[in-house]
Amino acid sequence: MISALKVSGNVLLDFFDKPLETKQKESQSSIVTEADLASEKVIMELIEKRYPGHSILSEECGFLDRKSEFTWVIDPLDGTSNFASGIPWFGVLITLFRNDRPLMGGAYLPVQDDIYFAEEGKGAFKNDRPLPEIKDRSIRDSLVAFCLDYSDDEAFLNKGLETFKYIIRNSRNTRSTNSLVDFLYVAEGKFGGVMNLFTKVWDISAPGLIISEAGGVMTDIGGNPISFNMGSAIIAENFPVIAGNKAVAKSIRIL
Repeated sequence: MISALKVSGNVLLDFFDKPLETKQKESQSSIVTEADLASEKVIMELIEKRYPGHSILSEECGFLDRKSEFTWVIDPLDGTSNFASGIPWFGVLITLFRNDRPLMGGAYLPVQDDIYFAEEGKGAFKNDRPLPEIKDRSIRDSLVAFCLDYSDDEAFLNKGLETFKYIIRNSRNTRSTNSLVDFLYVAEGKFGGVMNLFTKVWDISAPGLIISEAGGVMTDIGGNPISFNMGSAIIAENFPVIAGNKAVAKSIRIL
C-alpha cells in the first residue's frame, strides 16, 4: 500500500501545475484528468502483480469483482479540481477491505511528501510516527471544515446550509479544501471537525479508518455508524459524513 501511494503520488507530481485537459463527469463539480488515469494505472498494476486474486474498486475504472474477500478501494487523485487549478490540496487514497470492513487505509500528500497510514486496531501513523490521540474540545475552540458539491436536491442543500450557518456562528472559524486534506487535518487534531455532504466510498474509507484509529469518529450526518456494502452498487452511493473529535462531531450532526 505504501509503495502504491508513493509511486502514484510521484506520477501526479509529473502532471501538477502544468496544462491539463479536463473532462466533466456527473456534474461541473466532478472532473477527471489524464493525471487521474495515469495514477490509477500504476496503482492497479502494482496491486494486480502482488495480489492477482483480489478485487479492486476504483473511482475511474469501476469494480473489478474477483469474488475475493479482499477488495482494494482506490482514489488515484482526491482533490482533482484543486489539482487542475494548480492548488496543492490533493493526494492519493487507498483502502484494503476485508469483506465489508476497512482493514488498512493509507493517504499520501505528494507535494508535502506526507504518508498517513492506519490498520484496524493498530493505531494511526504519519510518516511512520504515531499520530497523537485526538482530544475532545468544544466547537467554539475549533476550526471546522464544511464541504459540498453541486446538487439538484434543493431540500438537502438547504438542510446542509442551515448546519453551515450553525458552524459559522459557533466555531472558531471555518475552512475547506473539499479534499482528503480536511479529513487528514482532523486526524492530526488541526481541525476539530469536518462535514462533507458529498463523498464516495473511496473518499472516506481510508480517512475514516485513520481518524478512528487516532481517537476521533466518522459518522453519517445523523450521527450513525457508516456501513459499506462492497459491490458494484456502492459506486453510485453518496455518503454525507461528519468527522472530528467526539465533542465536535456530536454538536454538528444533522437530525
